[in-house]
Amino acid sequence: MFLHFIAIGGSAMHNLAIALKKKGYTITGSDDEIVEPSASRLAKYGLLPDKMGWDVNRIHRGLDGVILGMHARVDNPELLKALELGVKVYSYPEYIYEQSRQKKRVVIGGSHGKTTITSMVMHVLQANDQDFDYLVGAQLAGFDTMVKITEQAPVMIIEGDEYLASAIDRRPKFHLYHADIGVISGIAWDHINVFPTFEDYEKQFSIFIDTITENGTLIYCKEDEELVKVVEESKNKISKVGYGVPDFIIDNGKTYLLNGSEQVKLQVFGKHNLLNINAAKQVCAGLGITGKQFYQAIQSFKGAARRLELLGENQDTAVYKDFAHSPSKLKATLTAVKEQYPGRELVAVIELHTFSSLNETFLKEYAHSMDSADVAIVYIDDHTFEHKKLKPYDENTVKQAFANDRLNFFNNIKILERFLTTINHKGKNLLLMSSGSFSGMDLNNLTKEVLN
Repeated sequence: MFLHFIAIGGSAMHNLAIALKKKGYTITGSDDEIVEPSASRLAKYGLLPDKMGWDVNRIHRGLDGVILGMHARVDNPELLKALELGVKVYSYPEYIYEQSRQKKRVVIGGSHGKTTITSMVMHVLQANDQDFDYLVGAQLAGFDTMVKITEQAPVMIIEGDEYLASAIDRRPKFHLYHADIGVISGIAWDHINVFPTFEDYEKQFSIFIDTITENGTLIYCKEDEELVKVVEESKNKISKVGYGVPDFIIDNGKTYLLNGSEQVKLQVFGKHNLLNINAAKQVCAGLGITGKQFYQAIQSFKGAARRLELLGENQDTAVYKDFAHSPSKLKATLTAVKEQYPGRELVAVIELHTFSSLNETFLKEYAHSMDSADVAIVYIDDHTFEHKKLKPYDENTVKQAFANDRLNFFNNIKILERFLTTINHKGKNLLLMSSGSFSGMDLNNLTKEVLN
């Protein structure tokens, strides 16, 4: 097979390109900008374009297909040339389905927890020497790439994103996989640039349920009332398996699952992660993993990348960073840290970075989401408004939206860093939450200063 990738530098795109190169396919690619770690990883496999930019000469009738990245626009010259020549154009989720048609497909969706549940399933299967392909949205310890595609693996584990497939395919990605086992972890409004109302967003999960293959299985969080309604309304002929929080205890800062008389020590914590564990357990059961095998393996799971990642700790303080950015994720993450360390105060920082979180209309969804923090901080880089082409707003707008008069607001990273390092952190934890990068702030150096 000879395939060309338009916008090969994307996170999922470059991993898919590498996976197909490993499979023996001939791969070329292009992009207008490729940053790390994509550039080094593509170079390692001989896939880094020799020059940046678009070149219509890369598109020809000898191609078996073109895979179009989400960041390529509808007027991309290579895309237009492919359409002109009649070369088949796929979005990457379409091509993942093409590669997994003959496999059992597990598709893990939901507004939160997708990456963690997918990671847990992969961790348990690997620990039990199971052969499987996968697509996951983060680089995981023990796995070389975020995508693996082989001929022989009987199963594919797919993180099912609800965002759009490509510039010319406006369907959510998880509609295209046709799951045999589907998971929905919960529904909390997001991506308002694409789904302007909660009803629009919720409808995508109804459609996802309808795409599950006949006699397939839906595993869903029964503690989410809106999700339960959506599941009950579905007429698809599938098995529906609800899950909740398993029995557990917290002892001396550690969380243990209770499995009969056995206590299973975990390296992750928080109600949201306990829900994720139960979702992963149901998936693994559907793939033939016994309860004993699951509990044995899950004890060594340290968490997905950037999800409640411990940056450092001493006897009085712990510093965590987390990918949380939506209101529901904020609440879940703050609650997890507070419950895990009931004797400590919490300093919590959220960087508003995504289109949805910066949109003034959506901002009110954050009401009371930071109330459980003892010191609550919101940071916005003013340049992000400009980049997202959104109208800037001030500190009062943020405080009103969060319904929290105690909120601290910063739009200068140096002043934020100075504020965080002047706090006496003894008896306090620091939680840094963002899907961005805190304007390049050195979090490891910050952690050292906080702990010292």
